[in-house]
Parts: sequence; structure tokens; C-alpha cells
Amino acid sequence: MKEIANYNIELFKMALGKHRYEFNSRSDFFTAFPNSLVQKGEFNVLLDLEKSETLLKLDFQIQGKLELECDRSLELFDFPFEEERSLILKFGDHSEALTDEIEIINRDKQTINIAQYVYEFIGLAIPMKKLHPKFQQEEGLEDIEDDEENSTFVYSSKSSDSTKQAHEEDDVDPRWQALKNLKNKD
Repeated sequence: MKEIANYNIELFKMALGKHRYEFNSRSDFFTAFPNSLVQKGEFNVLLDLEKSETLLKLDFQIQGKLELECDRSLELFDFPFEEERSLILKFGDHSEALTDEIEIINRDKQTINIAQYVYEFIGLAIPMKKLHPKFQQEEGLEDIEDDEENSTFVYSSKSSDSTKQAHEEDDVDPRWQALKNLKNKD
């Protein structure tokens, strides 16, 4: 696919040091991925790449808007998003994903294609519950999020002394009570 080929980065000719790339895409990008969650959208990718002798450090800044389908009303709506992610690609003898942020790539690799990474990062920006903005205002979700940030939650597992003593007196087995009396004598 031509759209995916735009995300190729030549490693063989690249000098050591920092490099900056910018990519702009529209809906054609999502058609390149089968069973994509998103069909339409547009976004910009700003990539800061730092090449050293042993690894590549990639810092992605992705922002744009996606056309999503509301889970409640099935209406289409524009969802603005911003995503910042980092990825480290270490040079090695084979290709392997170590963690979500660290991968090993073959040191003989001439080019890398970052389209799959961009697609996955955009997928992570999509909320689990996709609600049209009119429903978010109805439910007051924005107010709840603000309240959660400003509020303090206090939890205590200790019961008050009076309820604790009343509870102990009701639940004490008479055999244990005799043992407690022996302990209190000392």
C-alpha cells in the first residue's frame, strides 16, 4: 500500500544523532489495516528519532480527529485526540518484542516502517466506551472526572471501639473467654 510506504524510514543511510520526521495522513491510512476500528480520520505524526550505535529511540506525538460510532446511539461523531508515546528499538541478531516499549530488531535491517506503531498508538487513544459528546454532557462525565481529581478518598478498615467491643462480646466462644481470663490474670 502506498499510504503505508510513506512511513518507511531508511536506517542504512541515516547518520547517528537526532532526526525529526513529520507525517500527515487521512482515511486512506486506516483502509490499509484489515478490520480496523476506525474507518475515517485525519492525523499528524511528529516523530523525533535518535539513532545511536546500539539502538533507536522513537518519540511519537500524534494528534488529530477520528470518526467514531457512538456505542449508545450509533451516530457518527468526531473524536479529537492527542497521544504521546515512546519506543526503543535495540539492534540485535533477531527480531523480538521484549515489552510494549522495547523491541529488538535485526541489525542488518535497511528500513523500518513505523505505520504499525502509529496505528496501534491511535488505537490506544480510542476510549473503551465511545459516547457522542451530547451524551457525555448529559451524564455529567466531565464534571465527575474533575471531581475525582480534586477530591480525597479516605478509607479505614478499623471499626469504632464501641462497635468493636459489642461485636467481640457477641461472637466470643465461651471456651475462648475462659482462656482470655487466664491471660488477663498475668
